[in-house]
Amino acid sequence: MSTEQMMTYAEAVNSALREEMSRDADVILLGEDIGSYGGVFKVTKGLYDEFGPERVLDMPISETGFIGAGVGAAMTGMKPIVEIMWIDFTLVAMDQIINQAAKMTYMSGGQTKVPLVIRTQGGGGRGNGAQHSQSLETMFAHIPGLKVIVPSTPYDAKGLLKSAVREGSPVIFIEHKMLYNKKGSVPDEEYLIPLGVADVKREGKDVTVVCLSRMVSFSLEAAELLSEEGIEAEIIDLRTIVPLDVETVIQSVKKTHRLIIVHEATRTYGWGAEVLARVQEEAFDELDSPIVRVAAENTPIPYNLNLEKEMLPQVSDIVSAIRRIVVEG
Repeated sequence: MSTEQMMTYAEAVNSALREEMSRDADVILLGEDIGSYGGVFKVTKGLYDEFGPERVLDMPISETGFIGAGVGAAMTGMKPIVEIMWIDFTLVAMDQIINQAAKMTYMSGGQTKVPLVIRTQGGGGRGNGAQHSQSLETMFAHIPGLKVIVPSTPYDAKGLLKSAVREGSPVIFIEHKMLYNKKGSVPDEEYLIPLGVADVKREGKDVTVVCLSRMVSFSLEAAELLSEEGIEAEIIDLRTIVPLDVETVIQSVKKTHRLIIVHEATRTYGWGAEVLARVQEEAFDELDSPIVRVAAENTPIPYNLNLEKEMLPQVSDIVSAIRRIVVEG
């Protein structure tokens, strides 16, 4: 009989790291302040004491340097998990990520593998300003050779991170700073969640809402509010955008005949445009109305919390979009 326990999102990530490090001595951690300090969000708390400084490596403030070290370690047989404190800081190491990690297997004719996981966190909600609040998942999704995971619950975070470590190729694993304290049920026994499989978080008949990360919680809250009006929204959490589970989305659209895409990233060129295009190409005849996107404004993220809320999508924006597409058609 399986047992479960409640844990936070941060604790679930920590548990996945501990389990994978215990299972495989080749798994090492690299990053800033991840050792005795336990990370800026305390996600790596206790791992330094348990596994020691040879496997939990505090690195100098040089994302270029320690991502490069992670790529090199992966190429020589290790399984490094590199933590980048803020996703915004991956930008200073794009050559290592895009030109090295993502392409090395292809350029070596399959002779070199890069089993590298880059853990980072993104998104707004804390008033951290334009350089510490971005949602950059689409940038990495555009690069062949990278897989991109963006979990929304403790259960998904643990199961997907364990799968990422065992994937054997470069993975960008994006957590959300506003989800770290979110609690959820996590099985005590080991489990893995395959990459590229979306999850229907709520069933409905009137409209399909596709989302991920923090926007899953927002969309579920919007769906519950609209249920009181007789509108039943189906909420699909993509969980990964590379690989992308379009089939689950299309099956839902065949039932609801309406689609709304919600993401925290800015609207222009966001991953929602890719989902929109794929559904339009593969299931156009199933749609009874145009596909709608709810996303951030095309502007840098303000420091002021009130302005940030105006710029980023909120529950009320999702409610308005669903009501508009269902009631007004």
